[in-house]
Amino acid sequence: MAAVPRQAHEGRDVNDPILSCRNLEKWYSGVHALKNVSLDIERGEALGLVGDNGAGKSTLIKLLSGVHLPDGGEIRMDGEPVRISSPRRAMDLGIETIYQYNSMVPNMSIARNLFIGREPMKFSVGRFGLLDLERMSRESVEAIANVDMHLRSPDALLAELSGGQRQGVAIARAMHFKSRVLILDEPTNHLSVKETDKVIGFVRGLREQGITGVFISHNMHHVFECCDRIVAMARGEIVLDRRVGETSIDEVHTYL
Repeated sequence: MAAVPRQAHEGRDVNDPILSCRNLEKWYSGVHALKNVSLDIERGEALGLVGDNGAGKSTLIKLLSGVHLPDGGEIRMDGEPVRISSPRRAMDLGIETIYQYNSMVPNMSIARNLFIGREPMKFSVGRFGLLDLERMSRESVEAIANVDMHLRSPDALLAELSGGQRQGVAIARAMHFKSRVLILDEPTNHLSVKETDKVIGFVRGLREQGITGVFISHNMHHVFECCDRIVAMARGEIVLDRRVGETSIDEVHTYL
C-alpha cells in the first residue's frame, strides 16, 4: 500500500504545495547565484530541474537541503515558513538529498550505510551506546526489497555494488525513513544503460510511495522520461516552468 503523506494526518491544507520558494536570493563572493527565484513543488509530483552549469540548480538544491542559507527570500513547507539551517534539519523536515557523489561510505556495509546518521541503539549513555545490528540487518533487507533490489547480504560492502545499485540503496534509505521530498542530483551520471533504466524506474515509483521527487539532470531525455513537470534555469533565474506534455526537449533547449 502506498504511504499516506504525513500532512494528511496533521490537519494541514493538502492543497498547499509541499515545498515553496519565495523570492530566493543567493550571492557567492559577488556572484549573484540566485535571482528572485520563486517555485512551488506540488505533492507527489516528479519535478525535473534542468539547466547548464552555473544556471543556479546546485545553489537552489543547497538551500533546500540545508547546505547554505539564502541571503533573501523564504522557504515554506506545507505552507509554513521553515529555516533549513543544516542538512540534519532538512532530514528532520523530511527532505533527503542524494548527490551524484553521495555521502555513503564504500568500506562500510549496506546496512550501516542505510542507517548512517540514524543508527538504532540497544541502549545509549550520552553520546555512546551499543548499535542494534540485528535490527539494522533485518530492516535493511526489507528496505532494499522495497525498491526491487535483491542483494545477497546486508553485510556486503557498498564498494562491491555497481553505481546503479548504490543509488538504489540511497533511494531505499530515503523511503525507509519516510522522506517526503527526495532530491536526486544527477543520479544517472556514469551509469550503464541498464542501471540508468533502473534509476529512472525508481523515480517513476516515488509517487506510489507518497514521495515528491526533484530530479536534476543534464540529460533531457532522462528528465522527460520520468518527470511530470520541467523547470529550466539559466543565469540564476527560472526561465521555463511547464508540464512535460506541454513542452518538448527542443523548446527547453531554446531557453538555456
